[in-house]
Order: sequence, then structure tokens, then C-alpha cells
Amino acid sequence: MKSISWRPTADLAILRLRAGLLARARAFFAARGVLEVETPALSAAAITDPHLISFSTVYSGPGPRHGQMLYLHTSPEFPMKRLLAAGSGCIYQFARVFRDGEAGRRHNPEFTLLEWYRVGFDHHRLMAEVAELVAELLAGRLALAEPERLSYRELFQHHLDLDPHRVGVAKLAACAEARNVPIPPGMPAGDTDPWLDLLLTHCIESRLGQGRLTFVYDYPASQAALARLRPTDPPVGERFELYLNGVELANGFHELGEAAEQYRRFELENAARRARDLPVMPVDGNLLAALEAGLPNCAGVALGFDRLVMLVAGKASLAEALAFPVDRA
Repeated sequence: MKSISWRPTADLAILRLRAGLLARARAFFAARGVLEVETPALSAAAITDPHLISFSTVYSGPGPRHGQMLYLHTSPEFPMKRLLAAGSGCIYQFARVFRDGEAGRRHNPEFTLLEWYRVGFDHHRLMAEVAELVAELLAGRLALAEPERLSYRELFQHHLDLDPHRVGVAKLAACAEARNVPIPPGMPAGDTDPWLDLLLTHCIESRLGQGRLTFVYDYPASQAALARLRPTDPPVGERFELYLNGVELANGFHELGEAAEQYRRFELENAARRARDLPVMPVDGNLLAALEAGLPNCAGVALGFDRLVMLVAGKASLAEALAFPVDRA
């Protein structure tokens, strides 16, 4: 009989650690009056981001959804914003999320996000709360220096002597070549964002958050995603990412609340999908209707809980923080 690897990849001590971190996070939010919620994992709409692939299924049961394509969510963001627009106040959720095509040392196609939204916060105030939560969860396990904050511009100026808001593709390509960065085929000649991402992942990321939490904030407007734009010169997206020991842990936004602008961004992302011969995804009309009704001023963040467990446990791979990763599912 063929040998089957049926045992968990995380040992019981890691599973107990994980349970303890879940309990401490829930206590953190309870003390601040943040409501825990649950939203559906299935949706009739899907993420339009061309960098993400949704799992899908056709519903065979009765009712108005019969025969319709449904998608497993890549984040609970859209239904949580509908709750915010309905007057929920500050909310959080531990959500199982799903992203096709993602597997590796720090990726699994099914994983846990800790996502929360704070009414009345901007992205700077939310960064402070993220730092408080992570410090609470790491207490007694990892000693960290004071958190640091760097703007996206400061990050590239410090590490590569480039202004990411002004630089062109030619200079970015030359920088990559000078540092022996492998350049994937088909890199665009007229779009700086893929080049900035390439340099960030190959030349900068591993240096971030060494012995401390590092927040990178105020991204180029073209990378605003679901964040508000601030009309500076040049305009920036009011978002941030958090790194610890070279690992990206969280992604947060001062949330966009304008339905028309959100629809425009969805259309741009679907246009990018067409250009790459990717399927065009159905736009979430429920989210747009909620934004039209009125999203309160708020900031939100999604934190990769499995990655946090991995780092707290001192492990090198996500599989060591999960009971059963995809290859043992």
C-alpha cells in the first residue's frame, strides 16, 4: 500500500500556541469594544485584482442562485464594508480565505486573515493599533525594538536611491540589471509598478522589519487599490504594509468610500485582465450599493494570521504553522 502522509505538519505545541494567540487577539478587541462578525465565504461577485485568482463553483441547489457561478472570497473585505455601511460600528473577523495558485514557503491557497475596521481612524492611527496588537501577541516570545514608519518614497530613496513617484522604466530596469535581479519576460515598457514591485521583492523586502515592526505607507496612486487618494504632488494612496523579519504581515487602507471611484477602479482592473487574457470578473454590485448608501470614515487592515504564528513560533515555513497545508488537505 502506498505510504500516506496523514499526520499534521504543525506539532501540537504550535497548535496550542495558535489557539492561545487567537484567544489573546479576541480579548484585545473585546477590551476595545470591537465586534466580532462572520460573513459568507461564497459570493456571486469576485475580486477583480488581476494578481489574484478566485476559486469558483457552480451552485446546484434550489433558489435564485441555482446554476450560478459562485466564488470563494480572497478577503472578507466587501461584505464587512456592507456591515459598516449598515451601521455595525467597529468590527473584526477571523476569516478563512482562498486564493488559487498560491503555494510555497510563505503561501497556502487556504489561509486565515485577521481583518478589522475602525470607524473614525485613518491609516496612521490604525498603524498604531496594529503595532499594539502585534506587541500584545508577541509579548514574552519575541523582543522587538520600537516600530519604524517609512513612506514608500523614503523606502526607495534609502535602499536604492530612487524616487518611486518620479522614476521611469528605463532607470528601474537599469537598477534591476545592476543588482542582478532576474527580470521576468514580458515586463512592460510603459508601466513602472511591476518594476517597483520587482525591486521591492528582490532588493528591499528581506531587509525590512529586522528585529522590529516596519510600516511602509503612502503608496503611489496607481497602487492605491481600495484606499483613498490624498491629493499631494504627486498624489498618494493612503495605505500601508507591515513587515516583520522580512515577511509581509499586513496590508491596510484608509478606506475609499466613493462608489463611482470604486467602480472606476474595478473597471480598470478588469481592463488589465482583458489585456492579460484573464477572465473578466463580476463586479460586486452589493458593495457599490453600500458605498452609495454611505460608508463611514474608517480604516481597515488584513493581517496574515498564519504568518504571524509562523514568526512567533520561530518557524521558517507556513506549513509548520498549519495543521494540514494543501499538500496534506
